[in-house]
Amino acid sequence: MELYHLAAFFFIYGVLGWCVEVAYAAAKQGEFVNRGFLNGPICPIYGVGVVSVIYCLGEVKGNLAVLYVASVALVTVIEGITGFVMDRLFHHKWWDYTDQPLNIGGYVCLVFSLIWGVFCVFIMKVFQPMVKGVVIHIPFMIGLIVLIVCAIAMSADLYVTASAVLKLNKKLEAMDKIASELHELSDRMGENIYENVKEGMEKEEKLKEKARYAKEAGRELKAEYDAERRIRREELLAKKEELHARYEKLLKEKGVVGERLLQAFPGMESRKYKAALQELKKSMRTVRK
Repeated sequence: MELYHLAAFFFIYGVLGWCVEVAYAAAKQGEFVNRGFLNGPICPIYGVGVVSVIYCLGEVKGNLAVLYVASVALVTVIEGITGFVMDRLFHHKWWDYTDQPLNIGGYVCLVFSLIWGVFCVFIMKVFQPMVKGVVIHIPFMIGLIVLIVCAIAMSADLYVTASAVLKLNKKLEAMDKIASELHELSDRMGENIYENVKEGMEKEEKLKEKARYAKEAGRELKAEYDAERRIRREELLAKKEELHARYEKLLKEKGVVGERLLQAFPGMESRKYKAALQELKKSMRTVRK
């Protein structure tokens, strides 16, 4: 029964956490944003955080000061570990507190930890007794069926979302590779310009020398050189156009889940493909306008 109650509290607070995130985003951005890592109306980190506080700090809820300090410490550890693990798994920092004072790696910061502590005290002292009363009065079999359905739905959602993130990473990797190729191509074109100028000066001297003996031979040599240079330039330009077209195609490709995640986590940073991610965000903002 204890496991049943904890599972119920997890989903209840996960959904309520999602509601809080949506309300916060609506107030800040003036529009609805489906916040959270998953597509469904749930933020698992809220469920894990509150359930951990309920399970671990139930014995100290009578002491307000101890409850607050312990809540701040516990939710900070949970948020930090979650942010770190998600960063290492998916190579993205989903939220970033770098601009906040007294932050640790951008995963946690003192200001938000203190705020979470206040919420935890409110939940333990005021809100949780009401939630527990509601859960206890739900018939066990009905509650169990609802929890099983919710667990299956969340598992499927997690699979779909994780697959979308991996697909987004592949897209960013392809964009980063094309950008590198374009940079390399620009360098080659610059080098070719230098080589053409150098070769041109050398051949011009040869042409002058040969022109003394055979003007016709000199014209043929110059025409051959001009044709060779034109072909080389056309090949490089064609390659550059092809790379630009591939890059633009990647930018315009629709990935519903990936785009939702970028909208839900506007501060998300990529450790491996930072420039490509910024270009993708910029393209999304342009389309939305």
